[in-house]
Amino acid sequence: MTAFKTKAARAAVPVLALGMALASPAVASAHEGDHGTGAGRDDGTTVATVQLRQLNRSGASGQGALVLRGNQVDIAFRVRGVLADAPHAQHIHIGAQGRCPSQRADTSGDGIVNTTEGHPFYGHIGTSLTTSGDTSPASGLAVDRFPAPGGTSYDYRRSITVTADVASNIRNGKAVLVVHGIDPNRSGAYDGSAPSDLDPSLPLEATSPAACGSFRTWQGGLLGLDLDLGIDVGLGLGRR
Repeated sequence: MTAFKTKAARAAVPVLALGMALASPAVASAHEGDHGTGAGRDDGTTVATVQLRQLNRSGASGQGALVLRGNQVDIAFRVRGVLADAPHAQHIHIGAQGRCPSQRADTSGDGIVNTTEGHPFYGHIGTSLTTSGDTSPASGLAVDRFPAPGGTSYDYRRSITVTADVASNIRNGKAVLVVHGIDPNRSGAYDGSAPSDLDPSLPLEATSPAACGSFRTWQGGLLGLDLDLGIDVGLGLGRR
């Protein structure tokens, strides 16, 4: 609990030159593939983009992209409108409907869609998007290795290895990016009295989802994406 309530040092997680990190030459045209088709290149490369939208009236949003080659993932995204000076757990969730819940998923009636209430929609943790070290579900609450921005936005970029199950969910349009950590009472800290549904030693605010977005695969021609990350993202998807 202390780790959530004290001021955390800002995580150093810069988005590097995404056009270089996420592959290939710059571009001309793009065609969006059907969500869930496993769109990708003949060489086994899959590209997916994500638009993060708020959950729990958090005001958070964001966008990003990933490139999957075999079980290797290059991922980068930007999150805005989150609580400053607090860790934000973030994961790729898999194994369910591949979509985000609405506020109607709040079956307990407490006004907050907690992580468990979202499971039927986005599934369980497949990959923990930590800033360093382990990325397995075991690091799902590793608060010392998640972004803790000094302001209300942050950039994340990392190259990781994922399991075959996570890779399959990405290719088949069933992977969802979830960013956690809300401040419903606008106190500037995770200080609510309600315990987390994941770990009762933590506050509910710390582990409840703030933003969510489904990864959407792309196919056909060349893909040019301006993700408003300060650079133009060029990902060659031409079939060989």
